[in-house]
Amino acid sequence: MAGHSKWHNIKHRKAAVDAKRGKLWTKCAKAIMVAAKNGGADPETNLTLRYAIDEARYCNMPRDTIERNIKKGAGEIGGEDWETVRYEGYGPNGVAIVVDALTNNRTRTATEVRNAFAKYGGNLGATGCVGFMFQTRGSITLSTTGLSEDDVMEIVLAAGAEDVKALGSDDEGAATWLVYAAPVGFQAARASIEEALKSRYGCSIVDARIDQIPTTTAPVSGDNARLVLKLIETLDDNDDVQNVYSNYDIPESEMAELQG
Repeated sequence: MAGHSKWHNIKHRKAAVDAKRGKLWTKCAKAIMVAAKNGGADPETNLTLRYAIDEARYCNMPRDTIERNIKKGAGEIGGEDWETVRYEGYGPNGVAIVVDALTNNRTRTATEVRNAFAKYGGNLGATGCVGFMFQTRGSITLSTTGLSEDDVMEIVLAAGAEDVKALGSDDEGAATWLVYAAPVGFQAARASIEEALKSRYGCSIVDARIDQIPTTTAPVSGDNARLVLKLIETLDDNDDVQNVYSNYDIPESEMAELQG
C-alpha cells in the first residue's frame, strides 16, 4: 500500500484490535498450526513458525495458547487439517489485490472470496495475474516516544534494515515508523531493533511480519476508494483469510474521511 495510506490503515487496525482480538487470535492459531505441521515444532529451526509466533505475540496471545497450537500442528494433540491457498484479483479501478488464506474447505473459501470481489466492483483473477506487482519484504512497525528521526535511523541501520519511513503521530505524541528489511536476515533485524528500543528508550515494536509490498500503486478516489476499502475489510473479516495485500493509493485527506 502507498506509504501515506499505510499510516491510516495502522491507526484503524490498532483501534480495532480489542474488538477483533478473538478473530486475530484465530488467524494466528491457524498460522502456527500450519507452520508447525509443515516444518516442525521447533521455532529455532522452523522460521515460518518463528514468524507466526511473533505475530501471535504482537497480538497478545497467551503463551499457553501459542504452545497448544504448536502441539496441534505437530500432531501431538488433535487439530484440524488446514492448507495454504492464495487468490489474486482486481478491485475497482484496476487496484491489485492478493489474498492469502488458510482453509479446510477450498470450495467454501473460494466461493466467499469470489463473492466479496463481485459485491464490491472487483473480480477474482487467475493465479499470477497481479502477484508480479508485489515483492516480498520484511515489514516492522515501530511506536516511539521522544525519539528523533536520527535516533530511529541509527537503530534501524545498525540492525541491517533497508529503509524507514515516518508515518505520523497519534494524539498522545507517539510516532509510528515503518521499517523495511530483506527477508533474509529479517528475524535478526527485528530482534536487534526490538532490543535497542526496549533497553535504551522503553519503546516497542507494534508489528513485524513478512509482507507483500507493491512495486507500483494504483490511484483511486471517490466511490471507487470507498468500494476498495469495503472489499478489503470484507476479505479481512473472513475467518479463512490471513492477509490481504493491495496497491491502492488513496489521498490522505480522503482516507481519513473514509475511515473516520
